[in-house]
Amino acid sequence: MNFGEAFTEYLHGEQGKFLENCGHVDYKTLKQVLNTCRSNTLRHSCSSDSSECQCHSCPCKCFFSFSVCDQKFFSELMKEASQIAGCFSSRVRHLLHHHVATGMQRYVLSLRHCFKDDQKAMVLEGWMLIEYALMNAIAIRKILKYDKIHGSVNGRKFKSKLRAEHVELLQSPWLLELGAFYLNSNGSDDGGFKEASSNLSCDFNANPPVMTLMLPHLIKLEFDLTCAVCLDTVFNPCALSCGHLFCKSCACSSASVFLLEGLRAASPKSKCPICREVGVYTKAVHMLELDMLLKRRCKDYWKERLTEELVEMLTQSKLYWGTHARNAIGY
Repeated sequence: MNFGEAFTEYLHGEQGKFLENCGHVDYKTLKQVLNTCRSNTLRHSCSSDSSECQCHSCPCKCFFSFSVCDQKFFSELMKEASQIAGCFSSRVRHLLHHHVATGMQRYVLSLRHCFKDDQKAMVLEGWMLIEYALMNAIAIRKILKYDKIHGSVNGRKFKSKLRAEHVELLQSPWLLELGAFYLNSNGSDDGGFKEASSNLSCDFNANPPVMTLMLPHLIKLEFDLTCAVCLDTVFNPCALSCGHLFCKSCACSSASVFLLEGLRAASPKSKCPICREVGVYTKAVHMLELDMLLKRRCKDYWKERLTEELVEMLTQSKLYWGTHARNAIGY
């Protein structure tokens, strides 16, 4: 079964119906457009006055000389990719918010759990969300691979724009959070989640520490869990909107803000320590599931880092409030 058939089967299956309110890549239609444009391009190229066909070298090879592709194709694909990424992050955020609920909401959910087993339903929904991201990401990759036949400049610009707008599904920090969610669920007393977690692994003792997701269609995703600032396993991790992962204290230090202020207080001009992109702190994702997994797997390390962070926060708090007090009284 080729990918087109598998994607169609997915859309008509239970997973596709479960996420019917979310958008999907219109893979079949987009591929037909590329096919049509390629045929027109080859006919136009080969019917020139040249003594031999220049299909693969002449300027005519770029199918975007045809207005339908130039004006609509990649703009529509970008629109679909943005909608899919938005739906995926929104659904995952809502799902994990219930799993790591605190206070009164956690109490209400625990009471509800006495009458209804929501945990298995949450695991099932999480797996469907992973499949949703996976299938649509592969569809986009297939279309871009097919576009290489045309050698289009707009295709290369589209890939750059995907990275710039952070809508590449397989690079989303929410995939990492879902992986941690599965591994946390697998550590519960209910053994029903082991099958769901069989394709996931996390080794905090490896060099570097890594989480591996073995997904269908022979796709292997590896997430490096090393903080690029302290060069240690991430603690109380945060993923910036550019996708890079840091300890919260290291991210705050890089953004020149106090821990008690948080990353939302970072200047829009603050840059990621790795890619140097600006404006990536205010929408950072606090990786609660990953931190919970680290706490379960490496208790001594987690306690050590927690103590260090509390000491640092106390020191910063004295400096912060001392500075504000001096400013308030005018010296």
